Amino acid sequence: MKWTLPNTLTVLRLLAAPGVAVMFLYFHRPWADWLALTLFIGAAITDYFDGYLARLWKQESKFGAMLDPIADKAMVVIAIMVLTGYSGMNPWLILPATVILFREVFVSGLREYLGADAKLLKVTKLAKWKTTAQMVAIAVLFLGTGLDYLEKGRAPRAGEGDLPTGVGLADMANHVGLALIWVAAVLTAVTGWDYFRKALPFLRDHERD
Repeated sequence: MKWTLPNTLTVLRLLAAPGVAVMFLYFHRPWADWLALTLFIGAAITDYFDGYLARLWKQESKFGAMLDPIADKAMVVIAIMVLTGYSGMNPWLILPATVILFREVFVSGLREYLGADAKLLKVTKLAKWKTTAQMVAIAVLFLGTGLDYLEKGRAPRAGEGDLPTGVGLADMANHVGLALIWVAAVLTAVTGWDYFRKALPFLRDHERD
């Protein structure tokens, strides 16, 4: 492995993933929300630049190609875990979050099972849009949790599962964030099905073997 700038950015994004959760251990809210939001956005920006710079400078590597999707998944999974906990286990968030987490685990397992044939499941343009939708939705939801705590002085209690009905900035952010996470969940499900459809002939071949 060469420590090129694109590879370094990818590694930093991977390290930033658990840092989102760590913010809530060492800082009081809503500062933890703002710092988690800042860290998440900064890491998400590197997701564009590491690939762009690697192609521009012809520094693409197997290490970067392997680590890049891992870093993306780590960011999304950890951020969703934090958000579901601090949203009062809101079912409107848990349902799309479940779809996203299930798909990520399923596709990762599918790639591992296929082994050398996993190149068939290369990242598509729709999958890239899926990742973008996930990251934008998560950023907006972090904004909503921070504003909600700032405006109401507390985190939502468990069981407060209805869609927000107020007109404050926190409620607007929650509305937009929930809508975006549902869009991301739909894209996630569609890309997951597409990967499964492409892998199905190889799975049948493996069964015969």
